[in-house]
Amino acid sequence: MKRFQLFFAFALLLSFFALESTAFAQNEPVMYFCEKYGRSGEIGVSDRFTTGYLTVMVKSDYALGLDDVAIQFDKYNYRSDDFEYYEKFYYSVDPDMNYIFFEKNDESDMNFREPGFYRVFLLDDRDRTVTSALIEIIR
Repeated sequence: MKRFQLFFAFALLLSFFALESTAFAQNEPVMYFCEKYGRSGEIGVSDRFTTGYLTVMVKSDYALGLDDVAIQFDKYNYRSDDFEYYEKFYYSVDPDMNYIFFEKNDESDMNFREPGFYRVFLLDDRDRTVTSALIEIIR
């Protein structure tokens, strides 16, 4: 009986520590989307948009340490049941940035022209994934 009480007390103590732990669904940095970025910040944050221009947001708790980056779209192909390369856009950023928005500019025509599901990547200058997210584009 003493062993059972001791085991129960130990299990109860461990359960309190388990309740205090925090689980995160995604590590930093985080990518998300909005209609545009203005003076007051992000406008229209969502993961489902109509075709057209969007702004890709990347937020981190630390400086990303990046210079030249790319935003790459891969579109889901229902026939092959896989994502396929769609388009890539190049940008220059400052290494100390931890909050970045990517949108259409003079060098980049970042536009979701066709409805579908897209996997969007932020790639470093060696085409390694920094962060990614999924988005649905509807008509």
